[in-house]
Amino acid sequence: MEYKIYIVEDDLSIGSLLRDYIEKYGFTVKLSKDFGGIMEEFASFKPDLVLMDVNLPKFDGFYWCRKIRETSIVPIIFISARESGMDQVMALENGADDYITKPFYSEVVLAKIKSHIRRAYGNYASNTEERVVELGDLKLYPERLELQFKDKTLIITKKEGILLECLIKRYPRVVSRDYLLEKMWDDTAFVEENTLNVNVTRLRRRLQEFDIENGIETVRGVGYKLNETVFKG
Repeated sequence: MEYKIYIVEDDLSIGSLLRDYIEKYGFTVKLSKDFGGIMEEFASFKPDLVLMDVNLPKFDGFYWCRKIRETSIVPIIFISARESGMDQVMALENGADDYITKPFYSEVVLAKIKSHIRRAYGNYASNTEERVVELGDLKLYPERLELQFKDKTLIITKKEGILLECLIKRYPRVVSRDYLLEKMWDDTAFVEENTLNVNVTRLRRRLQEFDIENGIETVRGVGYKLNETVFKG
């Protein structure tokens, strides 16, 4: 299968460099042209992954990331010259899956793309028997990134799904931070310490949409576990 990559980058030289490099490895690549009509281009192209800059004309990348997340769960990787931890946190909180700072190595960008493609569309995703990870009335469908609790259903991100699957499978044990980092990212050398905290916070908020409060407990100095009083039975 030939995967499609949508690059939202207003610097034509950087965008062209990325396109030419990525295309050499068998991907179909589209560069954004209408920075007021990103969603129209996205809907028409139907990409399998998005590379997104932060500083864009009209609206910034955080805005477009939120808009994409209203309709799609495709992997979104930010590539930006903004290096602050807060920018990276904002990217994750707005629905991004990863963040690469400029200047970047093309090899690293390609490795990240392949990693997220594997996670989203790898061999496990084509199994005829769909996996279900359950705990009480909570049901996670990892392949379609769907989370159900009683009579309510939510669409979650890949990172939220991986995190919750780890917690459910090891329930009621504590899951270490190192284990979660290894499961959620292929190369933890590029992951900031606060990134896991952000993803845990996002998952807590999703559980709150089911009226599940304090669903994830922090065990200081060790990691996280699901709250037994909430999910028991």
